[in-house]
Amino acid sequence: MSESSVNRPVAGVLWMVLSGLCFVAVTGVVRFLGTDLPAPQSAFLRFGWAFLFLLPTLVPLIRAGLPQGAWPLVGLRGLVHMGAVSFWFYAMARIPVAEVTAIGFLNPIIVTLGAALFFGEKLALRRLSAIGIAVIGALVVLRPGLRELGSGQLAQVVAAFFFASSYLLAKRLSGMLPAGAIVALMSATVTIALMPVALSVWVPVTLEQLAWLGLVAAFATAGHYTMTRAFALAPVSVTQPVVFLQLVWATILGAAAFAEPVDPWILAGGALIIGAISYMTLREAQLKRAGVTPVAGADKI
Repeated sequence: MSESSVNRPVAGVLWMVLSGLCFVAVTGVVRFLGTDLPAPQSAFLRFGWAFLFLLPTLVPLIRAGLPQGAWPLVGLRGLVHMGAVSFWFYAMARIPVAEVTAIGFLNPIIVTLGAALFFGEKLALRRLSAIGIAVIGALVVLRPGLRELGSGQLAQVVAAFFFASSYLLAKRLSGMLPAGAIVALMSATVTIALMPVALSVWVPVTLEQLAWLGLVAAFATAGHYTMTRAFALAPVSVTQPVVFLQLVWATILGAAAFAEPVDPWILAGGALIIGAISYMTLREAQLKRAGVTPVAGADKI
């Protein structure tokens, strides 16, 4: 990142705020659609839209061919991400928007552990401390033993592990392919992988539902674009804490649009998780250490 690209922190923060609003809009639309469509079918239609959006970039990419060893990783990532989005759609239709958002903040922590396990990254004391605080935050959100955990909460936890695995595979692919190619190939492989699962549970879909899922794809694409702009204008250590606003927006959306009660435990737990991630990001930026830990929000569908 050039020196000039990190001298506009206010612009970077504003782009990150907009990114958060886009991703909360994604969750809001999926929550609105509810359980009328099976989760795999909803995920298939969402990625089908993305596949159409990105088709012009896929044709020349496939014609040019991929580096040796890339196709197995691309295929594996498609399968893993298919699991992630299926569980996410299932959870989103069944538990509050804020709770889905808070649990989703665990993804960078899981990636940190995966990077140590599979890539040999060292877990320094600051990383271990951040992981410990984030785990406490997750327990505050979930409160096992103090309330009954339903299938929605469990599905979102499973989705977090799948999203983290998908990110680790993307990091492996990043040494072989440009970022745009990785995104386009993910959309194609997830669509293909979801097709037989979606067809096995298919129910009639209306034009209105198709339009809403197209809007989901558009908001998700806009969210990734605005996040990229934020990273180009300001250091991650500046933009990362802004991610917590997603939980604020999600709480407001859930209360205003779906009459979901404001749960202070979810806000507190989410704050602990994001605080841990932000501390880890800031410390590593100060020490100029490279890593594969993603920023919170980078795993969005």
